[in-house]
Amino acid sequence: MSNAAKVYNSKGCSNEDALFEENVSLVKIIAHHIAVRLPPGKSVDDLIQVGLIGLLEAARSYVPNMGAEFKSFASIRIRGAILDELRRETWMPRSVQQMSRQLSKAIQSAEVKAGRSATDREIAAEMDITLDEYAVVLESVASCTVFSLDDETNFNEPESQDNMPFNDIQSASTKAKLAEVVGSLPEQEKLVIALYYDYGLNLREIGAVLDVSESRVCQIHSQATSRLRSRMRDWADRDEI
Repeated sequence: MSNAAKVYNSKGCSNEDALFEENVSLVKIIAHHIAVRLPPGKSVDDLIQVGLIGLLEAARSYVPNMGAEFKSFASIRIRGAILDELRRETWMPRSVQQMSRQLSKAIQSAEVKAGRSATDREIAAEMDITLDEYAVVLESVASCTVFSLDDETNFNEPESQDNMPFNDIQSASTKAKLAEVVGSLPEQEKLVIALYYDYGLNLREIGAVLDVSESRVCQIHSQATSRLRSRMRDWADRDEI
């Protein structure tokens, strides 16, 4: 929107400026939510700065009365800006990418053998490691995972070709399948996914709800997202999406 075309409110501020000022707190909320999943050393302040750019772009491009509230519209832009920046940084170590792929494959193999959702012990056995070692794997993968169920282009880990076809889940059939797969998760994993993505709770808050440690919530979340990737990849391979 050009300066000449700006609309000003009764306080002398442009609607664009007002939308920006009124929603700065939204950037901080989203940045802190995403920062929970980042490895140590990544500053949340950096995410906030990128998110503010996303908010500014949202304020400039928002068209009222088009069926979406500004907060919902801006949330997508803010989150997208932050995740795009993280992808550009390509900070995920190659060793962890490989570990994540091995985890997904182990889950897929264990579930084929069991004919149901595989347990921690069954997945660990498939990877030929102990339960303690499996817990370490989950935490390692979780620390380098940025994952969103509500951003249509983010069903993947940063810059990994092995996550195709999850770089684009805009089709109605894929969205429907994703919802079905989320619904088929074990109850505890399904609850963690709902509390994290739908209700915006952080790991500490989810731990309080489930009466488990924050570390355990991290492991459950990691296993849930790996299970989702495994099942969606299997479906995509069979249906040749």
